[in-house]
Amino acid sequence: MTDALLEELGKGGASLLVAKDRQVAAYHGRGVSDLYRLLTTQPERLLGADVADKAVGAAAAALMILGGVRSVQTFLASEPALRLFSDAALPVHYVRREPVILNRRGDGPCPLEARCKDLHTPAECLEEISAFLSS
Repeated sequence: MTDALLEELGKGGASLLVAKDRQVAAYHGRGVSDLYRLLTTQPERLLGADVADKAVGAAAAALMILGGVRSVQTFLASEPALRLFSDAALPVHYVRREPVILNRRGDGPCPLEARCKDLHTPAECLEEISAFLSS
């Protein structure tokens, strides 16, 4: 199902797909907002799910790991995200790998990537994500 999930993500306008129990939910939020909301308000939606996300940096990876997802598919993964996935033994399929995820202007790292790229655990990342989203 996961290869089909990434293909489906590429066709539609969603930024995130979460597949669980033969149902696929599409999300359209910016950055990690949907993953954070799911983790903090509906964690059962992530637990054991297959996830497809257009771009996965360290922050998104941390949220997926903490949510207990089963597998991850993405078009773009950052080196810090892949390190977190490897440490968690979470299977990830990516099309392209980059040193970091860039901000929307493309002139520097994504703010959350910059905050999380040198952290070692998903829990450390969650603290930074929570602080960033509440500011």
